[in-house]
Amino acid sequence: MSVNGVTGATNTYDAYQANQATSTKAAEENTSKAASEDKNDTGVVYESSKSASTSTAKTYTQNTDLVNKMKADAAAHAQQLQNIVTQLMSKQGQTYNTANGIWSFLASGDFTVDAATKAQAEKDIAEDGYWGVEQTSDRIIDFATALTGGDPDKIEEMREAFKKGYKMAEETWGGKLPDISQRTYDAVMEKFDKLAQEAGLTTSN
Repeated sequence: MSVNGVTGATNTYDAYQANQATSTKAAEENTSKAASEDKNDTGVVYESSKSASTSTAKTYTQNTDLVNKMKADAAAHAQQLQNIVTQLMSKQGQTYNTANGIWSFLASGDFTVDAATKAQAEKDIAEDGYWGVEQTSDRIIDFATALTGGDPDKIEEMREAFKKGYKMAEETWGGKLPDISQRTYDAVMEKFDKLAQEAGLTTSN
């Protein structure tokens, strides 16, 4: 599965960051103005030792370097997978006109695989493999976290982006995705739930 479905949240997050920065600046200016007015006041002001201190809202910054690194890594592995399938198709006298043709070919199941390709595929989708459930679900969560800078208010937005991407993958595949993809989906949902619970939020799933 690709992480492209998650990237749709980037523009929304950038707009949020811009609004957050503006609000923070306005708050700082108001605080500075109030402090200046207090200094000019000739009256005696009693300050309680229990007076509340001014709190600063925590800001979350997108980890651009990590996002770019993860996108490049995913693209490289996706290209590697595409090359393997292309070679497999050419050996069996089949060609494709679009990228979707590759997935249609795989979804049909109407092909044979040589020993070397089968061994590589089994390694990649094993429990500890790059395309295995655990690594893939971890990458998706890490990518979502890097996009939002860890902002808990964006957890559900990232969840919805992932669900949208998964649905798009099903449409490209031409139906229900293989079992490993479904198990990866469930793992991602559980990890989003965990993030929400750790942040004290109520999950929507």
